[in-house]
Amino acid sequence: MLSIISGILGFATSGLPSVLDFFKNKGDQKHEQAMARLEMERAMEMAKAGYASQERIEEFRTDQVEMETYAQERLALYKHDAEISKNASTWVINLRASVRPVITYLMLFVLLFVDIVGLIWAIKSGVDFATAMEIVFSNEEMAIFASIIGFWFGSRRWDKK
Repeated sequence: MLSIISGILGFATSGLPSVLDFFKNKGDQKHEQAMARLEMERAMEMAKAGYASQERIEEFRTDQVEMETYAQERLALYKHDAEISKNASTWVINLRASVRPVITYLMLFVLLFVDIVGLIWAIKSGVDFATAMEIVFSNEEMAIFASIIGFWFGSRRWDKK
Protein backbone atom coordinates (compact mmCIF):
# COMPACT_ATOMS: atom_id res chain seq x y z
CA MET A 1 0.00 0.00 0.00
CA LEU A 2 2.80 2.37 0.86
CA SER A 3 4.44 1.60 -2.47
CA ILE A 4 1.27 2.47 -4.31
CA ILE A 5 0.93 5.77 -2.43
CA SER A 6 4.61 6.61 -2.90
CA GLY A 7 4.34 5.75 -6.62
CA ILE A 8 1.33 8.00 -7.00
CA LEU A 9 3.07 10.76 -5.01
CA GLY A 10 6.25 10.35 -7.04
CA PHE A 11 4.25 10.48 -10.25
CA ALA A 12 2.29 13.49 -9.00
CA THR A 13 5.33 15.33 -7.74
CA SER A 14 7.17 14.78 -10.99
CA GLY A 15 4.30 16.45 -12.81
CA LEU A 16 3.87 19.17 -10.19
CA PRO A 17 6.39 21.58 -11.79
CA SER A 18 4.57 21.18 -15.11
CA VAL A 19 1.23 21.92 -13.43
CA LEU A 20 2.70 24.92 -11.61
CA ASP A 21 4.32 26.15 -14.85
CA PHE A 22 0.90 25.80 -16.59
CA PHE A 23 -0.79 28.06 -14.01
CA LYS A 24 2.17 30.41 -13.99
CA ASN A 25 2.15 30.66 -17.82
CA LYS A 26 -1.61 31.15 -17.78
CA GLY A 27 -1.21 34.06 -15.35
CA ASP A 28 1.70 35.50 -17.37
CA GLN A 29 -0.24 35.22 -20.63
CA LYS A 30 -3.24 36.90 -19.03
CA HIS A 31 -0.98 39.70 -17.81
CA GLU A 32 0.71 39.98 -21.23
CA GLN A 33 -2.67 40.08 -22.97
CA ALA A 34 -3.81 42.85 -20.63
CA MET A 35 -0.57 44.76 -21.26
CA ALA A 36 -0.90 44.24 -25.02
CA ARG A 37 -4.52 45.40 -24.90
CA LEU A 38 -3.53 48.51 -22.92
CA GLU A 39 -0.66 49.20 -25.32
CA MET A 40 -2.98 48.81 -28.31
CA GLU A 41 -5.58 51.13 -26.75
CA ARG A 42 -2.86 53.64 -25.97
CA ALA A 43 -1.54 53.40 -29.52
CA MET A 44 -5.05 53.83 -30.90
CA GLU A 45 -5.64 56.89 -28.73
CA MET A 46 -2.30 58.33 -29.73
CA ALA A 47 -3.03 57.68 -33.38
CA LYS A 48 -6.45 59.19 -32.97
CA ALA A 49 -5.02 62.21 -31.14
CA GLY A 50 -2.23 62.50 -33.68
CA TYR A 51 -4.67 62.25 -36.52
CA ALA A 52 -7.00 64.76 -34.89
CA SER A 53 -4.19 67.24 -34.34
CA GLN A 54 -2.93 66.66 -37.89
CA GLU A 55 -6.45 67.17 -39.19
CA ARG A 56 -6.71 70.40 -37.18
CA ILE A 57 -3.39 71.58 -38.61
CA GLU A 58 -4.67 70.84 -42.12
CA GLU A 59 -7.84 72.82 -41.38
CA PHE A 60 -5.72 75.78 -40.31
CA ARG A 61 -3.62 75.46 -43.45
CA THR A 62 -6.72 75.24 -45.63
CA ASP A 63 -8.24 78.29 -43.93
CA GLN A 64 -4.98 80.18 -44.33
CA VAL A 65 -4.77 79.32 -48.04
CA GLU A 66 -8.41 80.32 -48.46
CA MET A 67 -7.83 83.67 -46.74
CA GLU A 68 -4.71 84.34 -48.77
CA THR A 69 -6.53 83.47 -51.98
CA TYR A 70 -9.42 85.74 -51.02
CA ALA A 71 -7.00 88.59 -50.23
CA GLN A 72 -5.16 88.10 -53.53
CA GLU A 73 -8.46 88.06 -55.40
CA ARG A 74 -9.53 91.29 -53.70
CA LEU A 75 -6.22 92.96 -54.52
CA ALA A 76 -6.51 91.84 -58.15
CA LEU A 77 -10.06 93.21 -58.34
CA TYR A 78 -9.02 96.54 -56.82
CA LYS A 79 -6.07 96.76 -59.19
CA HIS A 80 -8.32 95.95 -62.15
CA ASP A 81 -10.86 98.58 -61.07
CA ALA A 82 -8.12 101.15 -60.65
CA GLU A 83 -6.76 100.45 -64.15
CA ILE A 84 -10.22 100.70 -65.70
CA SER A 85 -10.88 104.00 -63.92
CA LYS A 86 -7.63 105.66 -65.03
CA ASN A 87 -8.92 107.12 -68.29
CA ALA A 88 -12.60 107.39 -67.33
CA SER A 89 -14.37 110.67 -66.70
CA THR A 90 -15.48 111.64 -63.21
CA TRP A 91 -19.18 111.10 -63.83
CA VAL A 92 -18.53 107.54 -65.10
CA ILE A 93 -16.48 106.77 -61.98
CA ASN A 94 -19.25 108.16 -59.77
CA LEU A 95 -21.90 106.23 -61.69
CA ARG A 96 -19.93 102.99 -61.35
CA ALA A 97 -19.57 103.57 -57.62
CA SER A 98 -23.29 104.20 -57.15
CA VAL A 99 -24.77 101.21 -59.00
CA ARG A 100 -25.47 99.00 -56.00
CA PRO A 101 -26.86 101.77 -53.78
CA VAL A 102 -29.06 103.09 -56.60
CA ILE A 103 -30.47 99.64 -57.32
CA THR A 104 -31.09 99.08 -53.62
CA TYR A 105 -32.85 102.42 -53.23
CA LEU A 106 -34.97 101.77 -56.33
CA MET A 107 -36.00 98.34 -55.04
CA LEU A 108 -36.86 99.83 -51.65
CA PHE A 109 -38.93 102.63 -53.22
CA VAL A 110 -40.76 100.16 -55.49
CA LEU A 111 -41.45 97.96 -52.48
CA LEU A 112 -42.78 100.89 -50.44
CA PHE A 113 -44.84 102.18 -53.39
CA VAL A 114 -46.48 98.81 -53.96
CA ASP A 115 -47.16 98.40 -50.25
CA ILE A 116 -48.65 101.86 -49.80
CA VAL A 117 -50.80 101.61 -52.93
CA GLY A 118 -51.90 98.10 -51.90
CA LEU A 119 -52.76 99.27 -48.41
CA ILE A 120 -54.75 102.28 -49.70
CA TRP A 121 -56.58 100.09 -52.21
CA ALA A 122 -57.39 97.49 -49.54
CA ILE A 123 -58.74 100.10 -47.13
CA LYS A 124 -60.85 101.79 -49.87
CA SER A 125 -62.19 98.37 -50.83
CA GLY A 126 -63.52 97.90 -47.32
CA VAL A 127 -60.92 95.47 -46.01
CA ASP A 128 -60.16 95.74 -42.31
CA PHE A 129 -56.88 97.57 -41.62
CA ALA A 130 -55.32 94.63 -39.69
CA THR A 131 -56.24 92.19 -42.46
CA ALA A 132 -54.90 94.58 -45.10
CA MET A 133 -51.62 94.91 -43.21
CA GLU A 134 -51.25 91.12 -43.09
CA ILE A 135 -51.94 90.83 -46.81
CA VAL A 136 -49.72 93.72 -47.90
CA PHE A 137 -46.77 93.09 -45.60
CA SER A 138 -46.30 89.36 -46.18
CA ASN A 139 -43.56 87.08 -44.90
CA GLU A 140 -42.01 86.91 -48.37
CA GLU A 141 -41.79 90.69 -48.51
CA MET A 142 -40.21 90.83 -45.07
CA ALA A 143 -37.67 88.23 -46.26
CA ILE A 144 -36.78 90.45 -49.23
CA PHE A 145 -36.46 93.49 -46.99
CA ALA A 146 -34.35 91.51 -44.50
CA SER A 147 -32.05 90.34 -47.30
CA ILE A 148 -31.51 93.94 -48.42
CA ILE A 149 -30.74 95.08 -44.88
CA GLY A 150 -28.56 92.02 -44.32
CA PHE A 151 -26.66 92.67 -47.53
CA TRP A 152 -25.81 96.25 -46.72
CA PHE A 153 -25.09 95.94 -43.04
CA GLY A 154 -24.04 92.30 -42.78
CA SER A 155 -21.62 92.13 -45.70
CA ARG A 156 -19.58 95.01 -44.34
CA ARG A 157 -19.27 93.25 -41.01
CA TRP A 158 -18.05 90.05 -42.67
CA ASP A 159 -15.50 91.96 -44.73
CA LYS A 160 -14.03 93.40 -41.53
CA LYS A 161 -13.61 89.94 -40.02
